[in-house]
Amino acid sequence: MTDQNVIDINEQRNNDFQWSKYTKGGIFLVLLLIILGTLLSNLFIVKEGQFKVIRQFGEVVRIVDQPGLSYKIPFIQSVETLPKYQMVYDVEEAEINTKDKKRMIIDNYAVWSIEDPKKMIANVVTVINAETKLDEFVYSAVRAELGQLNYDEIINDEKSSRGSLNDRITEKVNELLKRDNYGITVTDIRMKRTDLPEENEQSVYTRMISERESKAQEYLSMGDAQKNRIIAQTDREVKELLAKAQADAEVIRGDGEAEAAKVYNESFSKDAEFYTLYRTLESYKRTIDGETMIILPADSPYARILMGYID
Repeated sequence: MTDQNVIDINEQRNNDFQWSKYTKGGIFLVLLLIILGTLLSNLFIVKEGQFKVIRQFGEVVRIVDQPGLSYKIPFIQSVETLPKYQMVYDVEEAEINTKDKKRMIIDNYAVWSIEDPKKMIANVVTVINAETKLDEFVYSAVRAELGQLNYDEIINDEKSSRGSLNDRITEKVNELLKRDNYGITVTDIRMKRTDLPEENEQSVYTRMISERESKAQEYLSMGDAQKNRIIAQTDREVKELLAKAQADAEVIRGDGEAEAAKVYNESFSKDAEFYTLYRTLESYKRTIDGETMIILPADSPYARILMGYID
């Protein structure tokens, strides 16, 4: 073997060694990237308002409810998210019968949240199923409560116990949810709308109009009665005032006549003849006008004075 052949063999060996070193380095790097990728892909972030449910072969093994970074075992564990915040569910409207056998359409909404994710998953599995159960319980509680009230107690704010009614329905629904271990709780249930079936609306409107007309007539009757009382009281007061004024006038008139008589008497005592003449002349004014005819003896004092013969 020549020296050139030896050199070629050594170069080939060096090239094979370098290639082997690069190959091992590349494989190591690939493996490292795979391991890092696997680790990173199995890390997850828990946000505020979330439950992270860790399942292993379909079974719930862990629930993370604190915000931050967490992990799962690769390939054998999976993660799903459930809401931790309060949710609003629009309960499907339903028809109920009141205590007085009236039909009503009730529309409610419920504010609810997941209290125990393990119980919820074990009994209803999903949020949609939880809302379905919630719908059933709300309808049952509403029907039971409104079935104990008359129609006008529900729709009339003056007679309705709507506030305590909503509280009672909320309490009853929570009792049903707790009884069946659904792991959810209701914060509030509210009645947002009450309607009548279309076939009943006209009869109810007619009855409402009749009731309002009856109430209006009652107010008018009360007004007329009050008016008559005021008129009677005023008439009585007027009569009393007139009677008092007439009595006062009689007293004043009597006092005036007495004073006049006193003056007449004083005047008569001073000059009787003049007083007689004055009274005679006054009588002429009262008895004689353009159509008066008087027949008197010519020597009558009354006639002599009338004719101007004054002794």
